[in-house]
Amino acid sequence: MRKLVFLDVDGTLVDYENRIPASAIKAIRKARENGHLVYVCTGRSRAEMQEELWEIGLDGMIGGNGAYVEHRGEVLYHEMISFEQEKEVVDWLHERGLEYYLESNNGLFASRRFKEAAGPVLREYAQKKGKTAEEVADLETDDVLHGLVYGADLYRDDVNKISFILGSYQDHVDSQKAFPELKAGTWGGRGDSALFGDLGLKDMTKDKGISILLEHLGASQADTIAFGDAKVDIPMLEFCALGVAMGNGGPEILSMADMVTTDVEADGLYLAFENLGLLGGN
Repeated sequence: MRKLVFLDVDGTLVDYENRIPASAIKAIRKARENGHLVYVCTGRSRAEMQEELWEIGLDGMIGGNGAYVEHRGEVLYHEMISFEQEKEVVDWLHERGLEYYLESNNGLFASRRFKEAAGPVLREYAQKKGKTAEEVADLETDDVLHGLVYGADLYRDDVNKISFILGSYQDHVDSQKAFPELKAGTWGGRGDSALFGDLGLKDMTKDKGISILLEHLGASQADTIAFGDAKVDIPMLEFCALGVAMGNGGPEILSMADMVTTDVEADGLYLAFENLGLLGGN
């Protein structure tokens, strides 16, 4: 029976240095040859999907944690932050001296000093995910965040989400108070150890995007499988008939998943596809 497979990207399909394991590519291609549909379901916007990901062969994507839904090149749903709201956030970030980037399907539009400020923060993020200081010594901002554009107009009407480097956890707390109509989150660490804050549309979750896609396809929730590694992936693992956590996942997702596979760098995706019968008899 055909399955619909939804893959988180960072920490699931790619490692924390944005590399795609060869075994993951093999698994996706074989599963699709066997008639299964494979989508990425990610917090990334379309511009963050480097060409190597599309070259694997995918049936589409759910981006912006549910704000964007695409099936085989057809856009089924896309909701963005209003120009007025986006401008208020940008002005607020400038006033606080926080560096940021605007996540759009047309690119990742970075503030003037974001590249320099983000380098050490992203190296710290990679170390939190198990890399050594030596392994990430040469890691640069553009190695992790693909599609960054510098020098563009930062007042925009095509923004899905806004991510910013936290000076302290208080910046996140204050963003919740300043923009109650938006959804404030953090990433790059748990609680006050978070490295980044973000602001996006409320009521946007990965499972919402999956629901929109299933309705369009006339497909059943019973035929869905979700893969993830982080707390933000929990709603889609709960929604889908089977939820698989990567071995490198956080404690929250490891404790609730129906199945736990190995780390992203230890052929976790391939082994899970194989165990679930998605690869057929070969």
